[in-house]
Amino acid sequence: MSPLSGFLAVIVFFTAILVAYLTKQFQRENLNYSSFNQMKNTNTKVKTIEKEKVVAETLNGRFAMLGLIAALGAYLTTGQIIPGFV
Repeated sequence: MSPLSGFLAVIVFFTAILVAYLTKQFQRENLNYSSFNQMKNTNTKVKTIEKEKVVAETLNGRFAMLGLIAALGAYLTTGQIIPGFV
């Protein structure tokens, strides 16, 4: 096994661990929002944000940061954002 393939295997392993952690965190946050008792608001002008949207945006931001780190790593190792693509 060449050093580059070993390095890539380690990166894939850590990415899989990170995705598993974020998935578990997503499930935990979803449980927190579902058990949260919201007060009844009689004012109709106040908009409430659904719990699914808050959790989805948090997870979306985390995966976007992961994508930026992956693009930076690809650029640093190969000199291209998408390796093999002109």
